[in-house]
Amino acid sequence: MSVLVVGISHNTAPVSLLESVALGPDGAPKLVHDVVACEHVTEATVISTCNRLEIYADVDRFHGSVEELSRLLVDRAGRSTETLLPHLYVHYDDGAVSHLFQVAAGLDSMAVGEGQILGQTREALRLGQELGTVGPSLNVLFQQALRVGKRSRAETDIDRAAPSLVSAALDRSGLAADGLAGRRVLVVGAGAMAGLATATVARLGASDIVVANRSRERADRLALEYAARSVSLSDLEAELGAADLVVSCTGSSGVQISRDMVARTRPDGRPVVLIDLALPHDVDPAVTELPGVTLVGLAELADDLHASDAGREVGEVRRIVGQEVSAYLAARRQASVTPTVVALRTMATGVVEAEMDRLVGRLPELDETTRAEVLHTVRRVADKLLHEPTVRVKELSNEAGAVSYAAALAELFALDPEAVDAMTRPEGLR
Repeated sequence: MSVLVVGISHNTAPVSLLESVALGPDGAPKLVHDVVACEHVTEATVISTCNRLEIYADVDRFHGSVEELSRLLVDRAGRSTETLLPHLYVHYDDGAVSHLFQVAAGLDSMAVGEGQILGQTREALRLGQELGTVGPSLNVLFQQALRVGKRSRAETDIDRAAPSLVSAALDRSGLAADGLAGRRVLVVGAGAMAGLATATVARLGASDIVVANRSRERADRLALEYAARSVSLSDLEAELGAADLVVSCTGSSGVQISRDMVARTRPDGRPVVLIDLALPHDVDPAVTELPGVTLVGLAELADDLHASDAGREVGEVRRIVGQEVSAYLAARRQASVTPTVVALRTMATGVVEAEMDRLVGRLPELDETTRAEVLHTVRRVADKLLHEPTVRVKELSNEAGAVSYAAALAELFALDPEAVDAMTRPEGLR
């Protein structure tokens, strides 16, 4: 079995296409179930963020799996195959491991080094565990990816080397230059991105912060943390009229702030900056037709963030990720030959026991001490004969073709394939 990643992100697709595959609150579990229902898939989960959707699957066949998973994304987008396929990317086996480690470390994010992706990676693992679709393969891979992400942030300043989406949006709007002292800010949403937005505007000195969310309880919690006010979405229009800055990131499937809503609440054309960090977008792009309205969205931020250079920190994180990928793959290759080695030693033990039984049957006069000495000697001979090939096959497992070396060992010693397969199960390796 091998890990396969099929995805689409800000690196490969325009915002309009990302919006077409964006998952709603119940979308991720449904997609995961659809993935594990595919013929060649045994494990699956998804990483779903405002700028990426990636399917991770443990598969027994590459080509058939790629076709099945790509078709799921095409169907979800409601676009033609020719429209979506050029924007999908595929990573397989070693490449899938490298990609996930880079994602968790923040190297593949729109804002390089941003910390939210680590929580989103953890959420993907939790989702798969909760649904029962993550097994040994993806569980080990995601657990290691989380450790890589934590190590990258602990040993470098990558999370501070590049701007967050919120900071970049404020920079682009021009508001960050003078700070937000005396400004009234409306944050729409109460998730991770909304929390980051609220923390950022509070740090910049916003005088009045309002958090609007469908769940009032979540809005209350976020508002309390930053001495802000909380309102329900039914009060959104009233608060919109008083705001100087609006940051919207709800993750809802429809537009939250329409052109008509802005026009009604700001008939005098007073300046307002709308920052839309949601996917699908929360703010109707037509609001830019109104006087005094500045809109900053993900499409505008992509170029700014790609142009930023985290320099030495990015290089150091790449070194860490490369080191971790090499170590993980080496451990995985060694693990792949372990069942063969265990089966070989089990076979040898069986041969020794059978021959000792024959010897005792032919020489019943042997006393217990002599039997024990003979058994010990024969076992030592078997161990010495097997030591060199088993050590060597583990060494060779770190080179290309490790599976072939294990297969050659099994072939040379005529190991029962079912016996080798039995050693891959937890009870066989105890």
